[in-house]
Amino acid sequence: MKKQILVTGGAGYIGSHTIAQLGKAGYDLVIYDNLSTGAASALTYGTLIIGDLADRQQLTQVFAEHNFDTLLHFAASISVPESLVKPLTYYSNNTANTLNLLHCCQQFGVNKFIFSSTAAVYGQPTVNPISEGTTPQPLNPYGSSKLMSERLIQDYALASDLKYVILRYFNVAGAAIGGKLGQSGTKASHLIKVACDAALGRRPSMSIFGSDFDTPDGTGIRDYIHVDDLARAHVDALDYLDRQSVSQILNCGYGRGYSVRQVIEQVKEISAVDFPVITAPRRAGDPACVIAAAERITQVLGWQPQFDDLETIVRTALDWEKKLNNL
Repeated sequence: MKKQILVTGGAGYIGSHTIAQLGKAGYDLVIYDNLSTGAASALTYGTLIIGDLADRQQLTQVFAEHNFDTLLHFAASISVPESLVKPLTYYSNNTANTLNLLHCCQQFGVNKFIFSSTAAVYGQPTVNPISEGTTPQPLNPYGSSKLMSERLIQDYALASDLKYVILRYFNVAGAAIGGKLGQSGTKASHLIKVACDAALGRRPSMSIFGSDFDTPDGTGIRDYIHVDDLARAHVDALDYLDRQSVSQILNCGYGRGYSVRQVIEQVKEISAVDFPVITAPRRAGDPACVIAAAERITQVLGWQPQFDDLETIVRTALDWEKKLNNL
């Protein structure tokens, strides 16, 4: 029987871009998603099964009915502010559901696991760029729930044949080159998405949360990675696990940062719209600066980013938002 790949949360933003690249590469894909933030229309390959990871009975049945070789786990709640007011939701959806998946991996002999983690596990680093050896100190339940999931995977791997690649995403943005996919979630709160909404008149203004950080212009600095480059990292991670037996934790970023003000100015320049920007207080749990040390993923996976450019990231995002508006 042909081996299949299970992709949880594959109908979401990053998952759907990865599905497009995996499908093009010829992989046999099964997508398990509750469609709470994803959309079936975003899937260009694979078979969709609508279900929730908290439903152990359905999840076990899906594993029993297929011959999975590898699991790519994208499904998660990802809002830092929301995690501060709904911490139990985050530990349930992010950590407990990862445990459910690991139980199924154990029961059905799935021994390759690619996990979507986050730079939020690092918290507020004292040194930038941040290497994978930096001691994690998350500032919020989102980061903590992801770190706990990492540790579940690591501990199970020590006691089994499981091999894993944990990918710690920095700030993912942009839309697929060619315009066929993008960020479709109505609840998305990412900076570039919000700035594009303001440029297109979907909101009267946007806010900068914190202008008194210890950064050159007082606003937070982040390492932005184009979603197509991140999707490629998952394909490369899958190739790696097929060839190698050493598990890895790898940062996914470019090794350079842009401030909130720089990003907003780039959106204004490309859109040619000078939308209103309001300065607001800092949000709890937001670090001042987070930049990836990105050498290791290139060395280990052979990953080569193709779209390491803020203008490209913003332009593809804005083109996608215009498409949603039929502009």
